[in-house]
Amino acid sequence: MLATFAVGQVLWSMLWFFLFVMWIMLIFSIIGDLFRDHETSGGMKVLWIILLFVLPFLGAFLYLIIRGKGMAERSMAQAKAQDAAVREYVQAAAGTGSGAAELQRLADLKASGAITDEEFAKMKAKVIG
Repeated sequence: MLATFAVGQVLWSMLWFFLFVMWIMLIFSIIGDLFRDHETSGGMKVLWIILLFVLPFLGAFLYLIIRGKGMAERSMAQAKAQDAAVREYVQAAAGTGSGAAELQRLADLKASGAITDEEFAKMKAKVIG
């Protein structure tokens, strides 16, 4: 026999489910931020995690109030580092043009003194590949 639920009960259940998912995401983002922070000592990280598990609401709200600004800064720094890595990879994969043009640019840099003979040799080997 199928259970019958009113529309209001379904909506109420969905609301609580989504709030629970948001809560879990918040806890994971706080724990991720704790591991991302290199300035906080290991003992303080352990205390924060214990507080999150013993008093989860109080621990999460205290963490957001006390360390929220730093959390945002660390998140932005990680995003910028990932963006730079992706850009570097795409640039390396796509190349900068023809090999002859790249060698000419390297020769010009060497002639102007911007790079040394060793740097020129390394970059030339990379272009020739």
